[in-house]
Amino acid sequence: MPFAAPSTPTTTFSTANPHALATILEASQTKSIIACRDIFDLQGIKLWARDQPVSAALQRKLMDRKLRNPLETCLMAEDGVTTQTLLDATWQLLSSSSPLSPLLRAAAPRLMQEVAHLPLHPVAQLLLTAGQASRPASFEHAIQAMALAGALMIDNGGGTADVRIAMLGGLLHDLGEMYIDPSFGEADAGRTLDFVSYQQLVVHPHVGKLLLSQLTNYPATLARAVGEHHERLDGSGYPHAARRDALSPLGRLLAVVEATLAVMRGEQPCLVRASVALRVVPGEFDLGWAGRIASAAQSEPPLFEGHAPETLKQRLAQLDSGLQAAQACTEALAGGAGTPALQDALALAAHLLERLRVGWTASGLWCGDAIAGQDVPEVDAVERELSFRLRAIERAARLRAGELPEADAQRLALLGDSLRSAMTAT
Repeated sequence: MPFAAPSTPTTTFSTANPHALATILEASQTKSIIACRDIFDLQGIKLWARDQPVSAALQRKLMDRKLRNPLETCLMAEDGVTTQTLLDATWQLLSSSSPLSPLLRAAAPRLMQEVAHLPLHPVAQLLLTAGQASRPASFEHAIQAMALAGALMIDNGGGTADVRIAMLGGLLHDLGEMYIDPSFGEADAGRTLDFVSYQQLVVHPHVGKLLLSQLTNYPATLARAVGEHHERLDGSGYPHAARRDALSPLGRLLAVVEATLAVMRGEQPCLVRASVALRVVPGEFDLGWAGRIASAAQSEPPLFEGHAPETLKQRLAQLDSGLQAAQACTEALAGGAGTPALQDALALAAHLLERLRVGWTASGLWCGDAIAGQDVPEVDAVERELSFRLRAIERAARLRAGELPEADAQRLALLGDSLRSAMTAT
């Protein structure tokens, strides 16, 4: 069933975003970042002169001022990220013992060839420079996404234009994160985020899309895909809960890239676990792209670490009972009165829980015979992934609901209690 999209901010970048500005100012301590034009407010008052280095004084002058031109188009990084920077970072990744190596090395010559021709719009170059200097983990994530997206497109037989736009998508997909509090950024965070963090993080694909569409001359297909990189084919993604035909081919690719790299930021990063995450709930990801991750994972040794069989059986039973209890609670709450916002949130929770049940059934976790011998590590990985997805449902429902009347808020809290109880069990 379709769901209304959560509210996301729109912006014309008419005022300086405090988080992006703070990151740029921090980067200016080690990089030469100057005004490439005079900066005026809407009243025509000159706030900063061309060629003047940015400083804390600029931050004070920009406070609450609407600008004639977006700040990002008024600044430039003289010694910032260049094509050579990208080449060096890509070569370092390709030469490392990264878990991505089985996928990347076959495409290495072509990746290095295409990196040299990626167009760096001045706004993108400014923000990449700020990220490299102030948020190195986010820059490393961008390089990994660029290389992985390119390698998948190369493996798919993509032409030059296809490979380059895929690589640009990977490189630029998280620029919107610079516009939220850095403590909520996904590159530095674990795979479990509390609701406040999630509420902040969920808007970054939309901001990235607006950034590219309003402030650069990159193709509209690129901006659209950046806005889709956390969407899922079954409608369980964000920020718009878009579904199959509403998602672009490039957006589907970036969703697989992002999900793969999310596993690489977790415990025991490897392509086998990434493959599990991509297929644990059927219908989330484009099989064409996810299948390439699975194929690469086949060349890796099987998983060996995990819970002991008896412990795993106990956790599976707890996960099953937790799912049943959460589904029963959601159904009971949905049967009562409530505002449309509450009912929409409960419908989303029911949908996500049903998707987990589909994953449970498809994986054969209901069959105790699966928990034996060499199957144990993969079953363990599936159980961990489903448990992680369970933890995400409350925050998604709360985000969808928004502000509720007290009575409805209390009812939604009952769902939260049920989900947390299930989480404790797992």
